[in-house]
Amino acid sequence: MSKILMCSSEVAPFAKTGGLGDVVGALPQALAKLGHDVRVILPKYGCIPQQYRDQMEFKFFLYIPLGWRRKYCGVFELIKDGVTYYFIDNEYYFGDVYLYKWNDLERFSFFDKACLEILRSLDFKPDVLHCHDWQTGMIPVLLNAYFVRDAFYQGIKTVFTIHNLRYQGVYSMDIVADFFSLDQSFFTDDKLEFHGCANLLKGGIVYSDYVTTVSPTYAEEIKTPIGGERLNGLLSARDQSLFGIINGIDKDEYNAKTDPYIFENFDLRNLVSKKKLNKTRLQEQLGLPIDGEKAMVGIVSRLVDQKGFDIIADVMGELMNLDIQLVVLGTGEEQYENLFRQNAWYHPEKVSANITFSNELAHKIYAASDILLMPSMFEPCGLSQMIAMAYGTLPLVRETGGLKDSVQPYNEFTGEGNGFSFGPYNGHDMLHTLKMALNLFANKEVWVPMMKRAMKTDFSWEASAKKYSEMYQNLLK
Repeated sequence: MSKILMCSSEVAPFAKTGGLGDVVGALPQALAKLGHDVRVILPKYGCIPQQYRDQMEFKFFLYIPLGWRRKYCGVFELIKDGVTYYFIDNEYYFGDVYLYKWNDLERFSFFDKACLEILRSLDFKPDVLHCHDWQTGMIPVLLNAYFVRDAFYQGIKTVFTIHNLRYQGVYSMDIVADFFSLDQSFFTDDKLEFHGCANLLKGGIVYSDYVTTVSPTYAEEIKTPIGGERLNGLLSARDQSLFGIINGIDKDEYNAKTDPYIFENFDLRNLVSKKKLNKTRLQEQLGLPIDGEKAMVGIVSRLVDQKGFDIIADVMGELMNLDIQLVVLGTGEEQYENLFRQNAWYHPEKVSANITFSNELAHKIYAASDILLMPSMFEPCGLSQMIAMAYGTLPLVRETGGLKDSVQPYNEFTGEGNGFSFGPYNGHDMLHTLKMALNLFANKEVWVPMMKRAMKTDFSWEASAKKYSEMYQNLLK
């Protein structure tokens, strides 16, 4: 089996802000179970919980050249669930509790160089160096520019994963050239240059052997002018080495049978009765009218345009005319936070607006809701729709990215499907699909088999890890 080294700016459970941390938290463990020697490098942030800091072992330190500077780099090691984690220590760059801040270019320049510099001291030469998102996009560039002159680094293959193409790490060419010690030959339009600036994510795409993203449909969308974020030409040119592999979810954390956060645990046998109990208990907790037969529509999301809240806002008045209870959890743009607060004020019997982040409440909403609403403008993969299905909650999504790949829309002729979807990005298409779903909700002979199909859908990381494993093997042939 292969030796794989992953480099990421965030990794659960040590430090995460979103989906990137979840992926790099779960994928290495799933690959290790397949027999690979998997190791992960991440910054030693100040926000890492003390329980993990206590388990770290100091290995060594060295100095990293950063332009004209030389910066201290300590290396700590922790082994967890079959995976070896290396933490890059520098109090100036990573001692803060915040994962991202004003000097991101400088701190991730340091991190990218450190990821390569420490390998010789670790005496670990990976077969595959797998980098995630723009923060590590320059590692394949540096490997190509400097390190391949050293025999130790020759033959290392590189994979670069795009988690969300919108975030690219675009900075002035002068400062990128300084921190990475690159000459002007790297700043041409076929390399790092991007509309007069330098683009770190583009560096990862240009210099990696393989490029992946987090769902097959998103891999196609990013080659188009609409979804390509001005990199569609480059991604189309890399078509033969661009792969879309859908993410998984943690089946231990999101398991209706064992979840400690939900009111009543359940499985396929007692799905209907126990789901109703979860609903009535949540209605009681949130101060909604208690009615187990009322359709509950859940939203667990960042409240931003990308997630489709502009089209929800367009039809909010018509939504309030439907016979539903809407339970919202999330924070984000002020206009959408206020949209739900105001509607909860006007319609306290219909809307519960929870403008906060609560992992426990999220689990309760997934378990209690009948429908999860997720009308994203674009969605590289999306996890909420998969999590909802693990609890027998049917997702209503827009046909984009990973949503299209993971949700099979209901077919009225065959009765198949594990959710609902609509195509055009507008509120009335969404509303029409929701009304159709609510009509079906009244027909338990159709609805209950759909709930069971949703619960049976396999979104485990094992399935995704097998596809990554096959990709690594093809790359190493």
